[in-house]
Amino acid sequence: MILIMLGLVLGVLVGYFVPFTYPADYTLYVSVAILAIMDTIFGAVRSIFEQKFENLIFVTGFLGNTFIAVLLTYIGEKLGVPLYNVAILVFGMRVFNNFSYIRRYVVESITKKNDR
Repeated sequence: MILIMLGLVLGVLVGYFVPFTYPADYTLYVSVAILAIMDTIFGAVRSIFEQKFENLIFVTGFLGNTFIAVLLTYIGEKLGVPLYNVAILVFGMRVFNNFSYIRRYVVESITKKNDR
């Protein structure tokens, strides 16, 4: 868990201090990709709490979810249909579902420790 927190802090610091920008045309792609990445990370944390975490599942989910989200956005943009809404809806729902499970698990863990 310490390594995860260290990686998170390092990522935030690098993101803050490294001047990286991307063209405005890619904003939709980047936002959908970030949402897919968040879904994968919250799913990984949930699977850690359920003691079902597997590295291969995490990596393939991370790459697969991001690829599908960006692909849907690209195809939708070419067809003139906002298919990115599908990715936003599905990944957004999964982020909130995983977060609610994590929150429930943490609250139950705290209340069980306080009951002892």
